[in-house]
Amino acid sequence: MQIGNLTVAPGAALAPMAGFTDAACRRMAAKHGAVYTISEMVSAKALTFGDKKSARLLRRGADTPGPYGVQLFGAEPETMGQAAALIADRDFDFYDINMGCPAPKIVSSGAGSKLMLDPALAGRIVEAVVKHSGGRPVTVKMRAGWDEAHRTAVEVAKACEAAGAAAVVVHARTREQMYQPGIDLSVIAAVKQAVAIPVLGNGDLASAEDALAMVQATGCDGLMVGRAALGDPWLFGRIAAALKGEEIPPMPTLTQRMEAMRTQVYEMCEEKGEWAAIPQARSQALHYMHGLRGAAGLRRACCELAHFEDIDRLIEQVYRENPLG
Repeated sequence: MQIGNLTVAPGAALAPMAGFTDAACRRMAAKHGAVYTISEMVSAKALTFGDKKSARLLRRGADTPGPYGVQLFGAEPETMGQAAALIADRDFDFYDINMGCPAPKIVSSGAGSKLMLDPALAGRIVEAVVKHSGGRPVTVKMRAGWDEAHRTAVEVAKACEAAGAAAVVVHARTREQMYQPGIDLSVIAAVKQAVAIPVLGNGDLASAEDALAMVQATGCDGLMVGRAALGDPWLFGRIAAALKGEEIPPMPTLTQRMEAMRTQVYEMCEEKGEWAAIPQARSQALHYMHGLRGAAGLRRACCELAHFEDIDRLIEQVYRENPLG
C-alpha cells in the first residue's frame, strides 16, 4: 500500500489512543508487526500556545521501527495549519488528522467526530495541514458519521481526498454509537468505492479472522487495530500472516506476556519518570491480565501499582494464580 511517499507493508497499523499509545506502547506494537504507528492525539491550539506537555506527546521514541505519524485535532483550519508548520522540524513521517474521537471534551470544541457534520470544513482543515506539511503525507481518521441521520463518511472522505489527503481510516460506527454495537462494514466498502486514495478499515478487529473478513467484505487497502492490541501486540503478527496467506503464529505464552508487560512498563518509566508512568501503567497492565485466572485479584493488584518494583510482585501473583506447565 502506498500512502503518499510511504510504502506500507500488508498488515495492520496501531490506532492512536489517548492515554495508551505512548512511545513505549508504539514501540511494542511496531516490533510485533504494526505496519505504522501514530502518536496520541495532540491539540493544535495547545501547540500554537506553546504547551510543552502537548509537544512532548509528539516524540517518536528511540528504536521504534516503521513509519510514525503525529495526530492533530482541532476545528479551525488556520490553527491546524499553524500547528502543522510549528512541528515540521520534528522527527515523524506523516500527519494524521483526528475526525473520529467521540469524547465529549473533544466534540464540544467542534473537533474530532463533530467534523463529520461538516464535510466542507473537514476539507478545509485537510487543505490547511497539507499546505504546511512540507511534502509529508496527510491522513485522516474518521467515523461513519455523527449519527444515523448524518452518516457522512463518503462525503467527508471525498472532501478530504480533494483537499490532498493521502489516505483515510474509517471506524465503522457513528459518534452516537461510540463503541457499541458492532461495526457496519458497508460504510468502509462505500468509502472504498468513492475515493481513489487508500482506505483503511477500523473497528472490532480482535483476531486474524476478523481482519480477513473485513478485507473480503469491504475491499479496503489496509487495517487499523486499537483496543484489541493493548496487552496483545502479537495480534499484528497474526493479522499480517493471515493477509499474506501464511501460517498464523501461535498465541503468546504466559511468560512472553509477562516479559512484554514488564518491558513496556520499564520503558514507560525510563521515558517519563516513574511518577508519571505508573498511573498510566496500571491501565496497560490491566490489558495484559485478560483471560487469566484470579482476574479479580489481579485487577486489584494492577490498580494498586505505585512503583516499578510492584510490577514484579504482580507477575509473581500472576504465576501463583496461573501455574506454568
